[in-house]
Amino acid sequence: MIEPVRILHVLGHLNRGGAETMVMNLYRNIDRNKIQFDFVISTREKCDFTNEIKLLGGRIYSLPRFNIKNAVHYTKAWHDFFKEHKEYKIIHGHVRSTAAIYLKIAKQYGLTTIAHSHSTSSGKGLSAIVKNTLQFQIRFIADYLFACSNAAGIWLFGEKACQKDNYFVLNNAIDAKDFTYNEEKRLQTRRMLQIEDKFVIGHVGGFKREKNHEFIVKVFKEVYKKCDQTVLLFVGDGKLRPKIEQEVNELDLTDHVIFTGVSSEIPSLLQAMDVFFFPSLYEGLPVTLIEAQAAGLPCLVSEAISKESSVTNLIEYYSLNNSIEEWADKLLHYSDSYTRRNTYDEIKNAKYDIGTTSKWLENFYLGLAEKF
Repeated sequence: MIEPVRILHVLGHLNRGGAETMVMNLYRNIDRNKIQFDFVISTREKCDFTNEIKLLGGRIYSLPRFNIKNAVHYTKAWHDFFKEHKEYKIIHGHVRSTAAIYLKIAKQYGLTTIAHSHSTSSGKGLSAIVKNTLQFQIRFIADYLFACSNAAGIWLFGEKACQKDNYFVLNNAIDAKDFTYNEEKRLQTRRMLQIEDKFVIGHVGGFKREKNHEFIVKVFKEVYKKCDQTVLLFVGDGKLRPKIEQEVNELDLTDHVIFTGVSSEIPSLLQAMDVFFFPSLYEGLPVTLIEAQAAGLPCLVSEAISKESSVTNLIEYYSLNNSIEEWADKLLHYSDSYTRRNTYDEIKNAKYDIGTTSKWLENFYLGLAEKF
């Protein structure tokens, strides 16, 4: 029996973040008799996808998390890894901040290197300056440049690099059938959450600065003043969650805001929502926005998000310069009757269904493997 080609993916962790969800969508749908995914991460903790990866045949390795103080140790760890694991010929890096380090080392050991951009910003402060400095060289080091959108590609690699034939946009595809609108599932989920008669504003995302949760809470406060039959549904977790929970409590909104935490029931929770609220400060191309559209859900999002995310007519972009009250009025507009619809064909035609994307990537990896 011919052994599958093993692709080494580099991620920070294996929890339900955007890049991790995208990689897992691909992993579940790729032909694992031909291609296997293995992972290098920077934590020894068990993650959301750990068990599933092992069941699918994947291997997980933990290497140190980079900081300036441990640069020598970090570099040595990667050298040691490649000396021990000579079976790898292809590495696919999703951690951009140090990709110029580990991809350069990988090339020294004969691996073909892929750098993948999932964002359009490194944030602010000293950390952002360090990341931007480290990641500038990626465009000159990686053999292939991938991005979730052209905006994310140009931001990380530059316009000239994105005009070359080694650059590809790999859509953040999903299994669209899992998200197709289902009235029965909607009613069932709303009953379970005890929100049958409420106007439900929903958000799916990790509690990180760029997701702008503080702004979401402020807007919801204004919405609630005007419509007390409103509920805010937060799906996700992260280090800023306690702070947001405290703000919700201080605004006396505790009984009207639901925190589900990390959930494997995203399709059902999207069915339960009436509008998807996503006022991010910056993004690449969020998987959750594709999922929301696949669920037939109207989406109110910030103009900071790439227009490439609009694959149906369900997304409305709005400026973060507008007032809290103006955002609240926009959301309340969706409280009027809206007929949800099946958007499966639109998602598929836009090439965001996982079947098309996973097959393309499978063939791409196999084409690289033939060169060895």
